[in-house]
Amino acid sequence: MASELRVNTLKDAAGNNSIATSFVANGSAKAWVQLIGTGTISTLDSFNSSSISDLSTGRYQTNFSNNMNNDDYAVTASDQYQASGYYGSTTSSHKIFCNGAVSTPVDSTVSAAVHGDLA
Repeated sequence: MASELRVNTLKDAAGNNSIATSFVANGSAKAWVQLIGTGTISTLDSFNSSSISDLSTGRYQTNFSNNMNNDDYAVTASDQYQASGYYGSTTSSHKIFCNGAVSTPVDSTVSAAVHGDLA
């Protein structure tokens, strides 16, 4: 039998440092991925990511297992060259780019986190 816990506020064991559960739910990453973009593209680990695609050198797409509510969510991406970002967001996927030192696309290991509302 499934159980359910309904609370409005969480506190630490001493009864201090309270936080609203809505803040926890809304502030949590709704998806994240760490992928290796060199050689054969692969996922090291992920959450709410159904698949990844290698679009071209330094360009990747992550597809969500559960769609976002709209395409106005935030993606934070990083890679070894510290020149990554995202573009082309839809409710079902987002695209990540990696540029080298001279703004040239380069394959890399990338980590990305998505914040926004799920559908």
